[in-house]
Amino acid sequence: MRGLLIDAIDAAEVTFDLAQRYELDPQVSLRPEPFGALAYHFGNRRLTFLRHPDVVEVVRQLGQHESAAATLRAVGVDERRWHSFRRALARLLASEMIRVRPA
Repeated sequence: MRGLLIDAIDAAEVTFDLAQRYELDPQVSLRPEPFGALAYHFGNRRLTFLRHPDVVEVVRQLGQHESAAATLRAVGVDERRWHSFRRALARLLASEMIRVRPA
């Protein structure tokens, strides 16, 4: 079972496009915590730990920018760290915490 979950996350990472427009799913609530934030999806009842304040800020600002890459730039994330943010955002997309923003 664990292998299936990892494969699903890896598949999401492959299709995660930094040029795409994303947003926090409207059914998700973020609760600030000392380590970052808790994200709770009221629709699928998933709870996710966002373990870094930079990730929390990126997730909060996704809907305000033209793309995920523009959000990373606006938040001031060094491009050398984009790969790890891409993986984190892919996992959030796979768990339905964020979604592709409608046109």
